[in-house]
Amino acid sequence: MTPRTTTRAVLGARLRSASSLLGGYAAASATHLGAILSGSSVLRNATKPALMPLLAAHSVTAAAQEGRKAPELLAPALLLSAGGDVLLQLKDDTAFLAGMGSFAAAHVCYVAMFVRRGALTDRRRAFVVAAAYATAWAAVVGRLWPDLGDLRVPVAGYSLLLASTAVASAGLGRRTGLGGALFLLSDTLIATQLAKWRELPGHQFWIMATYVLAQYLLATGILRHDEEASA
Repeated sequence: MTPRTTTRAVLGARLRSASSLLGGYAAASATHLGAILSGSSVLRNATKPALMPLLAAHSVTAAAQEGRKAPELLAPALLLSAGGDVLLQLKDDTAFLAGMGSFAAAHVCYVAMFVRRGALTDRRRAFVVAAAYATAWAAVVGRLWPDLGDLRVPVAGYSLLLASTAVASAGLGRRTGLGGALFLLSDTLIATQLAKWRELPGHQFWIMATYVLAQYLLATGILRHDEEASA
């Protein structure tokens, strides 16, 4: 086997591996959402911890397929999100706050990645987007504040980080921008649960549907950006 043939074989194996991992993420997401709709708590709890590790593995493999390293903070962001997913399943106040902290750290990773790639270079655009999200943040937190009790300060602080991810993601392209917006929507739906507001039909389904799509768009968006930047 010639070196060229060997290289092609390795790249082909990486491509199949990346596709398989992304297919695994899609299958796990669909199974998890189906478990929510069917009321299967066992299947729901079993699939949720697998979601972000599968997406992280896909991200690393997909970048390697192109002969590049994955963005240095992408896997940590996704694995910190996985930690948050597990902690939020414990239904305990301490675990909930720890899960929120894990997600907060994930958002720090996302913001750092986007900013390093020039997401805020266009200052006028960044200012307009930031002003829009700041207005939305103030309106939502203001409405939720009376009903959040002891969680007022943690939710307000966490939501600022979440809004920062949305602002920074918008500066890197439509795909990441949509991912940041959906992440914000997903966690806003969680906040309305904490405030004990009336829930939407299929409330938990929409929380997770927007979440898994948001993470997919953020991860694949930054991978696409790096691929185009290196072309």
